[in-house]
Amino acid sequence: MNVEVNYKSISRTSSHIPFLKTRLQVGMATKESDLSGSGGLSRQNSGVAGPWESDLTAVQHSLKFVKKLEEHYVCPTCKGVVLNPHQTGCGHIFCYRCIQGLLENSPATTPACPLDRGLIKSDEVFQDNCCKREISNLDVYCTNSPNCSHRMTLCRLQEHLQTCQFESLQCSNAGCSEIMQRKDLQEHLRISCSYRMEPCHYCKHPYTCCQLEDHERHSCPEVEIKCPNKCSQMIKRCMLEDHANQCPEVQTDCVFKKYGCFVRERRAQVQVHEETALNDHILLVLGSNTKLETQQEVLLRHKELQERSRQVSGLEKEVRPLAQQVSRCDNTLSAVQRSLEEQRDHISSVQLQLVELSSVFGPGVAREELGQIRASLDALRQQVSVTEGLKDHLGELKETYMRHSRLLSIHTAQLECNEKHFRELESTSYDGKLIWKLRDYRKRKEAGSQGQGPCLSSAPFHTGRSGYKMAARAYLNGDGAGRDTHLSLYVVLMRGDFDPLLPWPFRQPVSLSVLDQSGTNNHLTMSFKPDPENTSFHRPGSAAATSNAPTNVASGFQCFASHAQLETPKNAIYVRDDTLFVKVKVDTSGLEDL
Repeated sequence: MNVEVNYKSISRTSSHIPFLKTRLQVGMATKESDLSGSGGLSRQNSGVAGPWESDLTAVQHSLKFVKKLEEHYVCPTCKGVVLNPHQTGCGHIFCYRCIQGLLENSPATTPACPLDRGLIKSDEVFQDNCCKREISNLDVYCTNSPNCSHRMTLCRLQEHLQTCQFESLQCSNAGCSEIMQRKDLQEHLRISCSYRMEPCHYCKHPYTCCQLEDHERHSCPEVEIKCPNKCSQMIKRCMLEDHANQCPEVQTDCVFKKYGCFVRERRAQVQVHEETALNDHILLVLGSNTKLETQQEVLLRHKELQERSRQVSGLEKEVRPLAQQVSRCDNTLSAVQRSLEEQRDHISSVQLQLVELSSVFGPGVAREELGQIRASLDALRQQVSVTEGLKDHLGELKETYMRHSRLLSIHTAQLECNEKHFRELESTSYDGKLIWKLRDYRKRKEAGSQGQGPCLSSAPFHTGRSGYKMAARAYLNGDGAGRDTHLSLYVVLMRGDFDPLLPWPFRQPVSLSVLDQSGTNNHLTMSFKPDPENTSFHRPGSAAATSNAPTNVASGFQCFASHAQLETPKNAIYVRDDTLFVKVKVDTSGLEDL
């Protein structure tokens, strides 16, 4: 305790005191280190830098002291004012970070002091709190001088910088990297910062100033802009969709589009069109009603077909017991006929016996026997009469059965005709296109190779409600040059109801396709343009067609696609689930509907 008192009293009177102080403290540190043992820094070196020292690390070399900084306050390593001073065994003072760096950079050898090349031992280094207090009380100028003229102790410098109006600060707005003095910061945040938040003049939502102009120009829903359809009105951006439903410049369809009017113009022109083309629209509505009536007729025929089916079912139920009764009567008649034959044989035998007896016995005996025979004959006659009655009844039953069978055959034929007509009405198209689904491809192809019905025909289709009637034909096993190797596809003209009104010969281009079922649309397509000289394209049944048949000779491709190309393609699937799809498309451009 006496040593410490003398040291403190001397340290304020002599410039050589730091060295005396050093020697005294070294002795103290040595004693303490003997207590703590060797290896690493002593306990006195465990001190942590104060908060003001940590904050001053960045400006350590730019500090301006009011009085010239004494040499022993300058770190020999970094040449700046000593922060968190630590003294070595040779009596020199270093920053804690500097002395720590010297010790860590020389782990294998003992580092040397840069001033006197004395060895620095970690167990002789300790924190010099007295020097720390002296340095913290040194007067310095503000780091922002000469703009700021304040003077303060070093330990108060950071406290001053927290309020110094000349301290350089970065703008606090997200995205802004500008640096300015504190006295200019508020004005920058309030007026000049491009990243400050400002409300939109129109929608009042806050945006950064650098985004505000772009927001108002491109996305603000309350900004009035010119109509994109170039009408004269200014419309709020949020009202554009509603305005489009009323804008006179928007392209729109005629309200009679669903009836067949395909006019599409500006709304103002369409309104004029709707007012001036009233007669045409009425005709379209009437035509649509006609189509509806046709559909209603199909429904009525369907109902009639169902009613006749029920009648046929009823007749079948009535005929079934009659047939059973006829069968039973046939069996009875057969039994009666056999019995009659047996009786006839018996009568013949009896007559022979009677003749023999008459020759043997006298008249009296013969008369008795004859009476018995007559009685037997009467019984036989009654049985024969009953049998004849049954035979007549059986004939009547046969006639009734045949009449019902003929009626049933008529109804069955009519039912099949109606079903065929109904299927044609359901599958018929009127747009010049046909999608034909061919099931059981392999079975039908094999049947074609055996010559069993090789030609397949599609349902008829039309190029319009009053257009050409046509159908497609296919030979799955090939026809002509393509037999056994290729698929053959044809198109055939059929006699139609409107042939007298249509232009002949048929001149519209036709394309035939086998559709890809994989979804990649690698369809196989071949097209042809009709030859006007070919009778296949003349009116069916006319003199030019050289035949009165209901169809012309088919035209198409014998070698449309090879079987290998259809069944084992590389980038497509043409046969899936044993089904093939064929498409026929007629180019109807230039055709006018009647």
